[in-house]
Amino acid sequence: MRRALLYYITDRASFPGDESSRRRTLLAKVAEAARARVDYIQLREKDLSTRDLESLASAALSAIREVQLDAELRTEKREPRTALLINSRTDVALATAAEGVHLPANSVSPAEVRRAWDLSGCRAEKLGPARAVISVSCHNPAEVREAAIDGADLAGADLALFAPVFEKKYFPNTSPLGLEALHQACQHRIPVFALGGVTLDRAAACLEAGAAGIAGIRLFQDHDIASIARRVRG
Repeated sequence: MRRALLYYITDRASFPGDESSRRRTLLAKVAEAARARVDYIQLREKDLSTRDLESLASAALSAIREVQLDAELRTEKREPRTALLINSRTDVALATAAEGVHLPANSVSPAEVRRAWDLSGCRAEKLGPARAVISVSCHNPAEVREAAIDGADLAGADLALFAPVFEKKYFPNTSPLGLEALHQACQHRIPVFALGGVTLDRAAACLEAGAAGIAGIRLFQDHDIASIARRVRG
């Protein structure tokens, strides 16, 4: 049976306290996710200035790498790595040596990101991965099909976030796509993550529909991530 993948999307604004407190809480959650071997963390802090986003991304990467090093020292083997993706900002991903980017709908194309990655001095200096991990937002099966076609020649996206699968508690007026649409989206050659209203009780149905994994914000931020990982991965 395949291992379910996990994708945590950050939202520091949902944490209580001032900005400094929210930052500390978020970084603690990032480290917690890395310890639970969450596969991807998307830093989705779109309100931050470039300078502040770079600072937060660098701190998040340090937290992930510290967890990774500690795990490898204890087990004496190479552990699965948590990849940090920056929402929208290829420049920040390159500047901080993050593993890649997430592209929302109507953003630049994955091919443009790959060109920027290939031409960057960051790659030449070997400060970051040679190939970016790119996830894209998709809101219908046709968009997933297009992402898969683009990805077949290695110039497109690596992952698709398909949303919203279910009605979202905090956005009751959004129209859920449902499990059948998710199943259709999962017929293409790209890993698809179910996003939007996905709870622990609904996760199994998403995986049975063909999703490679589960993505979410509150699913991870509002619960113990290790417990979420164990239950989703079964």
